[in-house]
Amino acid sequence: MVRLSVSLVLASLLHLGAAELSGRTGPTTSREAKIATKVCNILDHGGVASRTADNGPAIAAAWAACQDGGEVYIPAGEYGLDTWVVLNKGQHVSLNIEGTIFRTGTTEGNMFLIRDSDDVEIYSSTGLGAIQGFGYEFHKDGKYGPRIMRLHNCTHFSVHDFVLVDSPAFHLTVESSSDGEVYNLVIHGGNEGGLDGIDVWGSNIWIHDIEVSNKDECVTVKSPADHILVESVHCNWSGGCAMGSLSTGTNISNIDYRNIYTHHSNQLYMFKSRGGSGTVSSVTLDNFIGHNNAYGFDVDTNWLRQSVGAGAGVSYANINVTNWKGSSRDDMQRAAVRVLCPAHVPCTNIEIHDVDIRNQNGSPAVHVCDHAFGAGSCLTNELMEANSEGPVTKTFPQTRLDTDISTDAAADFVQPMLPNELRAPWDVSEPIPIPQMPALFFPGIKPKSDVLARAHLQSKETSV
Repeated sequence: MVRLSVSLVLASLLHLGAAELSGRTGPTTSREAKIATKVCNILDHGGVASRTADNGPAIAAAWAACQDGGEVYIPAGEYGLDTWVVLNKGQHVSLNIEGTIFRTGTTEGNMFLIRDSDDVEIYSSTGLGAIQGFGYEFHKDGKYGPRIMRLHNCTHFSVHDFVLVDSPAFHLTVESSSDGEVYNLVIHGGNEGGLDGIDVWGSNIWIHDIEVSNKDECVTVKSPADHILVESVHCNWSGGCAMGSLSTGTNISNIDYRNIYTHHSNQLYMFKSRGGSGTVSSVTLDNFIGHNNAYGFDVDTNWLRQSVGAGAGVSYANINVTNWKGSSRDDMQRAAVRVLCPAHVPCTNIEIHDVDIRNQNGSPAVHVCDHAFGAGSCLTNELMEANSEGPVTKTFPQTRLDTDISTDAAADFVQPMLPNELRAPWDVSEPIPIPQMPALFFPGIKPKSDVLARAHLQSKETSV
């Protein structure tokens, strides 16, 4: 375990505060106020509660009727969607998904595109709404299809309290948007790349209380982005959280991840770029825990799954990694900490402390750094690096988790900590069931906002 001086710890705490949101997030009017203005029920605009009916035109018509103020209402029931929906130029409007929407169309694009809108809320008031993408129908043949939901150029928005299942491509993308909140979402996708959970770029966005299952991005920040707060996330057999991939013109600052629980993933957190230009600065990654992952903390500036971007490389600076605990399933093949930066664009002011990532078979944990300056782990100062040859590698001898330490201690590293952890990933050739909303998204921390599905259930039990 790596520990720094009191002064460095205090500095990291000050940095933690600096990476907070820059202002208020979410809609500017309540959903109750929107409902009081007008309710546009899709059944009154040609909608049919049937899996085989195309409800795209009805949803679009209801939006048009309420886009200047009101609530678009999709009642409980089952609804087919063959025509993708573009919901644009909304103001003071909400979309309440009480039923389950089933993809029936096969064209590319976005099943739901919400764009150029202000004060907009996408939610399920009972927490029972879902969008089923049936992505396996594409994936079993090695193909991809449409994304489920995309927000573009939206301000003062929220997306919360429903489920996205088995997208044929990405599940939720929030791009070029600001002052928004995304929370109380469960996303279950197939076990292959290209099925991102949440991708976000923009300004002043709060993402919290999220569960993602897939084999790619869990919750990932892309460029440009500033003042993004991500907390209480369960990467439930996923690729893991990340930043990137990043290339030419990168501009990311004031990003804060905390309380992230990850298991059976590629990494706890990864920065990925290859060439390119621009900066990533003022990032805090605090309180990550997990088990059965490959990498722990990984900065890969030569990520081979992307083409080389124009420029000498992305500059990474002022990154704090604090309070990590977990286990690696891949022994010496993967490093617990890996910070590999190019000589001509070194990483600077990196701080790593209280990081304890153990190999489950007891072999030494490996930390590898190259052209990475800062404090803690294998990081060096410039003078030390100038006198060294090649990457700096440190090992941290450990006991076997399964035999040589107490059962209680081992449980902190290798055993499930949430009751809904998957025992296996979702097969891309089989349908994925619609899950229930969990009580927790991070061990021991209650959701920041009431989970509406659970509140609805408690209300029904009380009324009986």
